[in-house]
Amino acid sequence: MKTVVSINDSLENKISFWHLALFLIMLPFDRFYSELILLSFILHTLIHITKQRLQKVLTRQNLLLCSVFLLGVIGLFWTHDYSQGVKDLIRQSAILLFPFLLSASGIDLQRYREKLLLIFAFTSVITIIYLYIDAIRIILYNGLPIISVFSRLFINHNFSSPVDMHATYMAMYVALSISIFLFYILQDKRKGLQYIYGISLLILSAGLLQLASRSVLIAIFIVILVFFPYFMLKRKKRVRLSMAALVILLIPLLAITKVDSFKKRYVENLKNDLVQTPGNEIQEPRIARWICGWELARKSPVIGYGSGSEKRLLKEKYFDKKLYSSYLLELNAHNQYLSILIKTGAIGLFIFLATLFAGFAAAWKQRDIIFISFMTLIAVVSFSENVLDVNKGIFFYAFFFSFFALSGNPIINFTRLIKRNPDH
Repeated sequence: MKTVVSINDSLENKISFWHLALFLIMLPFDRFYSELILLSFILHTLIHITKQRLQKVLTRQNLLLCSVFLLGVIGLFWTHDYSQGVKDLIRQSAILLFPFLLSASGIDLQRYREKLLLIFAFTSVITIIYLYIDAIRIILYNGLPIISVFSRLFINHNFSSPVDMHATYMAMYVALSISIFLFYILQDKRKGLQYIYGISLLILSAGLLQLASRSVLIAIFIVILVFFPYFMLKRKKRVRLSMAALVILLIPLLAITKVDSFKKRYVENLKNDLVQTPGNEIQEPRIARWICGWELARKSPVIGYGSGSEKRLLKEKYFDKKLYSSYLLELNAHNQYLSILIKTGAIGLFIFLATLFAGFAAAWKQRDIIFISFMTLIAVVSFSENVLDVNKGIFFYAFFFSFFALSGNPIINFTRLIKRNPDH
């Protein structure tokens, strides 16, 4: 553990490192702390800014990394919800800040990559342990059987509520942490660390199942069954790792089919979300909101309705379709691709997809399995959530996209990536 937190560098870089470390440690908790640390990091970076560092900031790569924010700025020019559009941009400002802050800070991100990733991963472990302790405390206080921890009272949002965090975003943190530990357990041959990483993997796996996010579970299945065997091992060992991973993943699948609360959450609710007829006032599925969003997008397919327009327009549609729960809760589309299509049309969706493609291409070129895990999480979860409209999703996207892009080995210019032969 000492090797994770000890660094040998200048005082300026030590302060930068601890700003980033504390930001990652505070991610699962109240956003006030993350915002406070980010503000402090901005001031620290500005104090030490130099002309040479400014030259590193103004790159096409950084423009691509903050393209989603710039897209929101452009969308203000034709919106009828200007004030809401400005509020959304203020919330998304981290997407603009992190590429430039990490470039201008002067800290060698590649040098401290492993330390920062492990700090984040161990933070996820500690958070999951805390959530289980809190759940068991409530169970014991009320005289319930311990097996109640697997009931609907303690899964999904009920499980993550002690840290006041949406279960899906907590699950994304946990899933990325699983990829981090799995990578280092395969890389590091020291038995002691392998045991620590292995125990951490078990805790995180249990927490991921408890958080009951279907989209995150699908994403981590793809990462473990497809990307890890392909990038981490040679051909014969790939098959063995895939088979071993499949056997391990059968355990949560068995739990999903045998435990009633998990079965309802993972199977029955998924079925309701995708096939239930829209217009049911008791339980309104995602597909009903997607249909409303698609009907809006079809009427302005090229440029959309402008930044900040999504909720107001969807509320009107919800009311017309008698989706009263969605109307009263002012729910968004719960689909990042559809959300961008509503706000900035096909042009905006193309830019967003191009940004994701660039991230995948960079990760693939670098054979960076953790980067690929992150991109897979963003791409998959974006089908069921507006990742870039929620503070925890924004910070996750903004920090790690910039961090992986700027700490790669070597750092690759995204704009030239697709022109290169990936075998050279």
